[in-house]
Amino acid sequence: TMEATQTKIAVIVILEAREHWLMLKRKYPPNKDLYTPVGGKLESGESPRNGAIREVYEETGITIETMHYKGLLVDSSPVDYNWTCFIYQAKIQYIIPPYCSEGTLVWIPIDSLSQLPTPVSDPYLYPLILSGKPFFISATYSAENKLTALTEEISETKLFP
Repeated sequence: TMEATQTKIAVIVILEAREHWLMLKRKYPPNKDLYTPVGGKLESGESPRNGAIREVYEETGITIETMHYKGLLVDSSPVDYNWTCFIYQAKIQYIIPPYCSEGTLVWIPIDSLSQLPTPVSDPYLYPLILSGKPFFISATYSAENKLTALTEEISETKLFP
């Protein structure tokens, strides 16, 4: 049988300017060809905030001055999809999307986010980020990486199924 892997700690950073989010069309798994905010895994001993600053710089060349903690996303699976993600948001200048080795950066109007091909949990995430209220989403996946349950734990609201 497949053993579950160690949970990976990651950061997700929403970069916003002029009612748009800077989204990454990913070149590599996980989430190849899907649109995600920038982010990545924390390094050993790194704080989530410092990891967020580093990941934004590595993926966009942008140095974040101020950012705000938005919430937590925890993905649990019997196999390898085990992540704890700290989610931040930062306002940045509206610039030409910089080169990124991880894929293609594009500005997406906030009101068009729902039309994007994204990871399965993201459409539940975006309204919570936009609401401005802190959240804690717990997402459970099957061995085939299908979303089986999604709950917002602070309000104890079942979002899926």
